[in-house]
Amino acid sequence: MTGLVGGIFPSLVLAADSPSAVGWQGIVALLVFVLAMALVITEEVTQLKKSKPVIVAAGFIWLLASLQFMKAGKLEELEVLFEHNLLEFAELFLFLLAAMTYVNTMQERGIFARIRQWLVTRGFSLRQIFRLTGLLAFLLSPVADNLTTALLMATVIRAVAGNDD
Repeated sequence: MTGLVGGIFPSLVLAADSPSAVGWQGIVALLVFVLAMALVITEEVTQLKKSKPVIVAAGFIWLLASLQFMKAGKLEELEVLFEHNLLEFAELFLFLLAAMTYVNTMQERGIFARIRQWLVTRGFSLRQIFRLTGLLAFLLSPVADNLTTALLMATVIRAVAGNDD
């Protein structure tokens, strides 16, 4: 494991000598992650939705981790790690589902159209609208989660900007 890898990533060499080492699976997992992120970054060029390479990469990385844990005879540790990560994913998914439902309900009720009408009829410049939405985000963030506030403010700005993407 020394040589080029040891020169670039000395901590990998140290990790490879320990009993809980990942070895080549860790390097492959890192390369798969980098490839998936490169596909995410080039979404506009490849016309590939971000979720596809990320989910495939996550599945492949979990496969590599599972093989390594099976080889080491640590299936209980693998189960605990998998359950922990699955729970975190489920929490994030449910939070985003609730936040997007909140934003969609507000949009369905025409709240953003009313905000747009109020901002446009007052004759605010885009700079003033930007400052107002920043102030609104600052005032909303203690009440709503930061991500929900960001979603709301982005929707307000998109409503004001209209089709000027």
